Amino acid sequence: MKILLLYPKFPDTFWGFKYALPFIGKKAAFPPMGLLTVAALLPRDWEKKLVDLNLRNPTTEDLKWADFIFVSAMVIQKDSVREIVNLAKKFGKKIVAGGPLFATGYEEFLGDIDHFVLGEAESLLPLFLEDLKNGSLKKIYKTNQWPDIRKTPVPLWELINIKKYAQMGIQYSRGCPFNCEFCDIVLLNGRMPRAKDKDQILKELDALYDRGWRDSVFFVDDNFIGNKIKLKQEILPAIIKWMEEKKYPFVFNTQASINIADDEELMELMAKAGFNSVFVGIESPDEEVLKECGKFQNTNRNLLESIKAIQNHGLQVSAGFIIGFDKDAPSIFDQMYLFIQKSGIATAMVGLLQAASKTRLWERLKAEKRLVAQYAGTGSNTDCTINFIPKMNLQSLISGYKRVINQLYSPKNYYQRMVIFFREYKPKIKRKRRLNFNHLFAFLKSIWILGIREKERLYYWKIFFRCLFKNPKLFPLAIEMMVKGYHFRKVSEEYLK
Repeated sequence: MKILLLYPKFPDTFWGFKYALPFIGKKAAFPPMGLLTVAALLPRDWEKKLVDLNLRNPTTEDLKWADFIFVSAMVIQKDSVREIVNLAKKFGKKIVAGGPLFATGYEEFLGDIDHFVLGEAESLLPLFLEDLKNGSLKKIYKTNQWPDIRKTPVPLWELINIKKYAQMGIQYSRGCPFNCEFCDIVLLNGRMPRAKDKDQILKELDALYDRGWRDSVFFVDDNFIGNKIKLKQEILPAIIKWMEEKKYPFVFNTQASINIADDEELMELMAKAGFNSVFVGIESPDEEVLKECGKFQNTNRNLLESIKAIQNHGLQVSAGFIIGFDKDAPSIFDQMYLFIQKSGIATAMVGLLQAASKTRLWERLKAEKRLVAQYAGTGSNTDCTINFIPKMNLQSLISGYKRVINQLYSPKNYYQRMVIFFREYKPKIKRKRRLNFNHLFAFLKSIWILGIREKERLYYWKIFFRCLFKNPKLFPLAIEMMVKGYHFRKVSEEYLK
């Protein structure tokens, strides 16, 4: 068989890094790990070709060549999926579709897509392949069982040009022990974290190393610290040993819950293993709002002190925040802005609450008849739209949200958060940062765009010389953060229009 794997295009968002990628000569932020893993699960003797639409469009030759088109997508990629469907129809090709978009909303595509894999490919793809062999393919493949991901193969990295991407990825675990009302992770991957073993992780690190990768690697887990005991006793010690032997070729970042701040040993091991950044879902500085949405792991603690503890252990904190909860008072806008400024979280992504399909929030709002029936869903929580009737006046909510975004990403406030961050950031592991041509190119481009052309040049030079003379080891990180800040400002300006 000849399989064409198509990864749909992302619209411009905070996490797409559209304005930051040109600084380092990259075309996309992250590779299509789901499709690369699916490709590894297909029979070895099948021909496979992967086209990432974020890099290029499939050609007529690509489409004529294929026996099947495989698509994996998130909700935010829906518009691009529609374009893929039209292409498949034009060339008479059958589509096999999977991923979060279809797992929670396949009904919308019933008339357009031939086969759905509604769950994890490790358990469902063998059923599809057996039926294909027998000529008895079904429309929908679904199961209530969570597969053992210790049997998941290494992604087929050879299907892509890794040099086109800013980061590579590794998945260590799936699932999250928490059950926040607005989140669909429990629907997609369950509450019991399932993890790979250390040999698998080392194989995946070897695969990236052997392909010549020497840069950032994102552990894409829903919650990297879902099983802290296994991490501390098995996984992190193995990574530390591997990194020492290979002379630290990678720098890692991941996603974790705020309770990482309660475990000093865990933070120290992560820093020693090469982690320098962690994304945390903080959502709100208001305790009552956190209780409302079931974010209990964030309650009964001083959130600012927890953030400071993580920063003090050499881990930069980026974070997600949400506005639009039922318990949000008119004061939430100032409260949110002031909290983020005090935290020193430079990368603070504030979104409007969205009711993701089939989540507990979606079910509750549906029962309360508050879902907006005609809403098609963009999948973005930063485009100043909302898909339900909020308790707060809608115009007040939208205008207050826009004000927060405008404040947070003004050059003055963004650079002020950087100053606060560098005051708290205390990397405990001293190692040389690997610099390459892309880093030099980004540095020179930052001088021209941020230091000369743009209105933030005064703040740029203040940080530039502050780090250069006071803490030169943090100078590369400062340049990286300023480039990201430029991207966030440009994207927020587009949304504010």
